Amino acid sequence: MSVKVYIPCDAAALSMGADDVAQAIAQQGGHDVQIIRNGSRGMLYLEPLVEIETVKGRMAYGPVGVDDVEDLFAADFLNGGDHVLGHGLTEQIPYFANQDRLTFARVGVIDPLNLKEYERHGGLSGLKKALKMTPDAIVETVLESGLRGRGGAGFPTGIKWKTALAQPDGQKYICANADEGDSGTFADRMLMEGDPFSLIEGMIIGGRAIGADTGYIYIRSEYPHAIKTMRRAVHIMENTGWLGDDIQGDGPDFHVIIRVGAGAYICGEESSMLESIEGKRGQVKVKPPIPAISGLFDKPTIVNNVLTLASVPFILSEGAQAYADYGQGRSKGTQPFQLAGDIQQGGLVEMAFGVSIDTLINDFGGGTYTGKAVKAVQIGGPLGGYMPPHTFKTTMGYESLAQAGGMIGHGGLVVYNEDTDMMSMARYAMEFCEIESCGKCTPCRVGSVRGKETLDKIAAGEDVAANLAVIEDLCDLMEGASLCAMGGLTPMPVRSAMQNFPDEFIGPDTKNTKQAAE
Repeated sequence: MSVKVYIPCDAAALSMGADDVAQAIAQQGGHDVQIIRNGSRGMLYLEPLVEIETVKGRMAYGPVGVDDVEDLFAADFLNGGDHVLGHGLTEQIPYFANQDRLTFARVGVIDPLNLKEYERHGGLSGLKKALKMTPDAIVETVLESGLRGRGGAGFPTGIKWKTALAQPDGQKYICANADEGDSGTFADRMLMEGDPFSLIEGMIIGGRAIGADTGYIYIRSEYPHAIKTMRRAVHIMENTGWLGDDIQGDGPDFHVIIRVGAGAYICGEESSMLESIEGKRGQVKVKPPIPAISGLFDKPTIVNNVLTLASVPFILSEGAQAYADYGQGRSKGTQPFQLAGDIQQGGLVEMAFGVSIDTLINDFGGGTYTGKAVKAVQIGGPLGGYMPPHTFKTTMGYESLAQAGGMIGHGGLVVYNEDTDMMSMARYAMEFCEIESCGKCTPCRVGSVRGKETLDKIAAGEDVAANLAVIEDLCDLMEGASLCAMGGLTPMPVRSAMQNFPDEFIGPDTKNTKQAAE
């Protein structure tokens, strides 16, 4: 009987040579091995991670290169033999064992496109329950769970759904925002490549809840593997009667359409995304009306992030309280945190809200890869604040992090070491906004350009005090007058860099004088 060997098809693993490793193991193992391409477990520092199914459980080996394959066979790794690349049982690796896996429970465990395996591991149970519930009951369950938008805004999902449900009967839409553009984030991609049916299941439930018969998944073009996997997943669910007209013979109609975006960061904003789906230029629309009242093609539309929708099947399957039991305060459930930058053990960590920055960076991440001291961690993407080490006891929750001057955003954490020039990082924030702005509003379009120019003057030592005052005025204007979070949040990284690292914003002459005095 052949041994099951799991090798990820996740883009991160592929970038490290997972396809070549799979081919080498298949060639050497012959009929003795059955290669199964799963999603990534999220321990990206061990990719390609090869798992062997044994009587004790799945044994992990990684990172495995093609040159390691012959040696692994010699060590009898098909039977869990000892090897320098061995990590024991996957489920017992501390990085993985200490997580709270709800949304990512199946990712890395199953073949992403095996619907029977998906169902065997709890998939479709939430949808089956939802199909027997009234729309009001579904919305109430999501409300009681405390689920909030995982895309960054943190808006209560149940309230958004309730608003759309309250609109008159007729054409409605539900859209999955998979335009994952924040630096250091990859959770959406990992889920779409590792458990695509969960996203589709969440969308069908959402459609049932608000009375929508069509869903769109908007994926950025930089994710070719996710696009391919989602298209295949939609096809499989159509062929098995879980998508299309009259679901399972006695259910509602629901169709899913994949739309590919060109990679504009602004299309992560919901109204810009909807404009793009309609074939228009991705620009922010003035609100009101909100999309739940008038969105795609001027019809009531729910826009939720991939992680938000993928959390819904667990809530319907296990109940609102089972989900609400995780987290802290008004931050209920779990968040997939993504660790990147100068970090020893980069990857994805799904934890209940309430975990500290320190635990994520040092316990899970193992500190910096270079061994240098951490200078700051940027949380929440390129528009998130730079958190210095003295804030690392802060817990990860929407309110607790905001109180400390930061935001969770999409859950990305990028670690910067002591060599980082924070003046350059502040300038980058303004330049990023300049490049990615849709141009609709003046504070964002012009303010970012003037901000970059003013920071250049400060770096050159030109009228430092006056130009620092200009930056403050620009930040006030962008925060208060921008149409969306693109311009409104750009001041956050700028101000956090200036406030937490003031010595780097005093100009070269003052800096040299201060250093000489010391």
